[in-house]
Amino acid sequence: MEIRDLLKKDLMILDLKADSKEAAIDEIAAKFFEKGYVKSAEDFAAGLREREAQGSTALGESVAIPHSKNATVIEPAVLFARKIGGLDYDALDGEATEIFFAIAAPDGENNLHVATLAELSKMIMKNGFIADLKKVENPEDVYGVIDKYSEAKKEEVVEASPADKKACHILAVTACPNGIAHTYMAQEALEKAAKAKGANIKVETNGSDGIKNRLTQAEIDAADVIIIAADKKVETARFNGKKLIQRPVSDGIRKADELIDQALAGKANIYHEEGGASQEYAEESQSLGQKIYGDLMNGISHMLPFVIGGGILMAISFLIERFAGNESVVFTFLNGLGGDAFNFLIPILAGYIAYSIADRPGLMPGMVAGLMASRGAGFIGGLIGGFIAGYVVNFLKKACKNLPKTVEGLKPMLIYPVLGLFIVGAIMFFVIDPIFTGINTAINNWLTGLGGANMVILGALLAAMMAADMGGPINKAAYAFAIGAFTDTGIGTFMAAVMVGGMVPPIAIAIATTFFKNKFNEEQKKTTITNYILGASFITEGAIPFAAAEPQTVLPSCIAGSALAGAIVGYFGVSAPAPHGGIFILPAMSSLNQALLFVGAVVIGAVVGGLILGAIKKKPE
Repeated sequence: MEIRDLLKKDLMILDLKADSKEAAIDEIAAKFFEKGYVKSAEDFAAGLREREAQGSTALGESVAIPHSKNATVIEPAVLFARKIGGLDYDALDGEATEIFFAIAAPDGENNLHVATLAELSKMIMKNGFIADLKKVENPEDVYGVIDKYSEAKKEEVVEASPADKKACHILAVTACPNGIAHTYMAQEALEKAAKAKGANIKVETNGSDGIKNRLTQAEIDAADVIIIAADKKVETARFNGKKLIQRPVSDGIRKADELIDQALAGKANIYHEEGGASQEYAEESQSLGQKIYGDLMNGISHMLPFVIGGGILMAISFLIERFAGNESVVFTFLNGLGGDAFNFLIPILAGYIAYSIADRPGLMPGMVAGLMASRGAGFIGGLIGGFIAGYVVNFLKKACKNLPKTVEGLKPMLIYPVLGLFIVGAIMFFVIDPIFTGINTAINNWLTGLGGANMVILGALLAAMMAADMGGPINKAAYAFAIGAFTDTGIGTFMAAVMVGGMVPPIAIAIATTFFKNKFNEEQKKTTITNYILGASFITEGAIPFAAAEPQTVLPSCIAGSALAGAIVGYFGVSAPAPHGGIFILPAMSSLNQALLFVGAVVIGAVVGGLILGAIKKKPE
């Protein structure tokens, strides 16, 4: 697929009207919708904003590549837009952005278009490309520039002669969260910088279409320095003992010359798998608290598909049971399948916590620790077991650091799995299980015995935590607690509390934008329908732009509304039959009364939150 096939003539905007980032996203999404490339402008704009929240797609040098892989996209397409004079798009270099290539990719598409998008990303790095685009007068001129630089790339195959090349051989890995644009732009920038300095380089890309230019073990062994320019986890154990420079993917694009100079000068620390990162990277990295939180979130993020998939199938099975009985084939199948998925929750949580800490050698001991915990110590025991497994394997790596090279191959194949499993299993069997089985039993008995005022207070607290940072550490702590109670005791009241707590903020904001229109600008009012839908689906993220723009009014309003909804759920003992789904779990609830109370809690909380927000928010200047 050629770039011409994706760059659509009817999607070109040669005079973008928007004068802000938010307005530009809305105008671009509206154009995609107008020409029939997306089913919903609002959903596509939400996808673009979600990508921007991970890091600005404005790369500097007057260019941005906003992009989204989104279920609302009908067919892959690229929109070209030019804002004469530019606008503030949060560019990496702080300059105004004038040229936009907006990428729409279908959620289930087979990634045939990704290679073409990668070529576009690389083309942007070529001298003169952006300058020529600023001068275009019609769509044909745009195609002319694309053709010119496509041909220039084909001719650009001359390498430095062996006599000119420096002895240093560099390998690199690039990766970004979406794996569409930044991954390949960093590849192009590093290759260009290395060529200019006469150095050998091979760049592996971890894109949405998989790993390309995979580095072989022979190449790694021969490399002098390895550069990792990535914003997501990539396989690093293979680089043990090599000089390693680890930086964000944006540095691979903006500071490619600096990275190549650093590599050529040999200014890189030796990467030891035992420590997980080079000294230089560790100093630029996270605090201990942030690292622990990141390890925990790695476990929870891998666990969530099992929670959601298994939980919702079990909820559907209970609905089937109501009409067909517990001996029906459909009930037996769905309930058993959902239960099988649930059986993996604690092992997956513990395994991927350990994997985050100790890389691949930590995965197996961590999963076994989780399996052991699932028999008694429960969710908390599994969580602690994951950290124990990760740190035990890291300890073994350090202890084996000075073993002779002749036994190097025994470490991953024998020493780490056998000793790691033995030590972690012993700690779990003799320490964690006895202690935390008792603690878990006491907590379960306490939770089961809660009622009246205690249940109201806990429900309000959990729901308020869901609204406090809308996806941040406090929100995740509340959700993890509710999942633990749900999996260990079967109590769904806390799950219902966190669910209504997460549903209220976007609906409260939608209510405020509906009835207090003069308090919001045009861009904010356009999100009204989207926030009703997101809130009903238990997707809190629709409230984040409002909370970020005006936390002093939005957060107190949402927290108050969510706490009230959680208190109602706690008072009436409303129980959620699944850990996700929002209003879609209503048919599976145990009774019509339960479903009405759940909806009532959300509506009351959202109305109160919306009224508070409308009352305390000032009119925009």
